[in-house]
Parts: sequence; structure tokens; C-alpha cells
Amino acid sequence: MPKVTVRYWAAAKAAAGIAEEPFDAATLAEALDAARERHPGELVRVLRRCSFLVDGDPVGTRGHETVRLADGGTVEVLPPFAGGSR
Repeated sequence: MPKVTVRYWAAAKAAAGIAEEPFDAATLAEALDAARERHPGELVRVLRRCSFLVDGDPVGTRGHETVRLADGGTVEVLPPFAGGSR
């Protein structure tokens, strides 16, 4: 089973109470399920609105169960961001 690092940003970081943590997961769906189990409550709600990068590549609309994770890989959890330039 691949060991991956899940990094939380902004609202996801606040909801998890941690910036990053390791998981054993073969797919993005498995990693997110494990995160939901470890952090029930607000993180579960935040994850519904997030986008994800796996090793720097956007997941987009691909099914999370189809996104394979590599050993030593990184999943970035990106809530919607407000702001920008005027």
C-alpha cells in the first residue's frame, strides 16, 4: 500500500487542525475516506467543496477511485479561495 502525504490548505487545514499527515492509500478515494474517518465533523463538510492536486496535477472531474497514488506522493487539499487582484 502506498504511503502518501495529505496536505491541507486554508479551511481544510483549520478543519483538520493539522497542516499535513501521512496515510496508507492506493487511490485518492481511499486517502479521502481515511481523512474523513480521522477527522469527522467540519473536515467532512469542507472536503465536499475542495479541489485536489495529486503530485502537482489537478484531479479535475476524474472519479477519485480512479486516481492512483504513488508511494511517497502528495495530495493537496484545496478549498475554494476568496480574493484575487482587482
